[in-house]
Amino acid sequence: MFGVVPKSIWSRSNVPDQNNLCSWAMRCLLIEDGKRLMLIDTGMGNKQDEKFLRHYYLHGDDTLDKSLAAHGFLRDDITDVFLTHLHFDHCGGAIERNGDGEFRPAFQNATFWSNERHWKWATEPNSREKASFLKENILPIQESGQLKFIERKGDKVEGVFPGIDVLFMDGHTESQMLPLIHYKGKKVVFMADLLPSTGHIPLPFVMGYDTRPLLTMAEKDKFLQAAADGHYHLFLEHDEANVICTLKHGEKRVELDHSSPLLDF
Repeated sequence: MFGVVPKSIWSRSNVPDQNNLCSWAMRCLLIEDGKRLMLIDTGMGNKQDEKFLRHYYLHGDDTLDKSLAAHGFLRDDITDVFLTHLHFDHCGGAIERNGDGEFRPAFQNATFWSNERHWKWATEPNSREKASFLKENILPIQESGQLKFIERKGDKVEGVFPGIDVLFMDGHTESQMLPLIHYKGKKVVFMADLLPSTGHIPLPFVMGYDTRPLLTMAEKDKFLQAAADGHYHLFLEHDEANVICTLKHGEKRVELDHSSPLLDF
């Protein structure tokens, strides 16, 4: 998760256990706006076999259904599923098995949003990412007729949805999409894999999963400066302890300002 950064350094912020493992979240974001109920990313899901799932030591009793129910919603209430990218830990919950063992969308009434460049990248995968792009997570979305593409025009597309812009990042994977949400006068950015946790704020702390790590560093540097200048609230998908954080300019670099386990605004 920290690429070439030595364990003696990254373990100060993300303490590993006796098996050299760290705990990570697969946190989704639900946005209610009038008649639209949008879910951003869907986690890993539970349809993979035991051999696959045991590599990741899933723990805890949180599920997407329980989280939706806690807010009075069911899967069929979701109108839009926004997929930042198609790695299994971000889109696996979009597809389920029916009673006959066939794959189908887990959200029957939703439109699924990706973009053409990333879709091609995922369905014609390179050797590096092939294990992260699972056909059973991806192809059934298109086969269902529920897939739509967001047109990429540069690195930022404004007003893709009411109050939501989309930032495109290419370091982690081709055309990863980060929603920038305008909410109560604030800017909230769903960070996906550009910034998995507060432990990744230092510029060299980029994941070994990134296909273009130098590009990730350049994209992250530009974004961190903008986030500190603009007082963005960063929604963290993979940080176990922190849901959201803000940044500030320090003496030498952009650094953590405030973090919280709650959406506290």
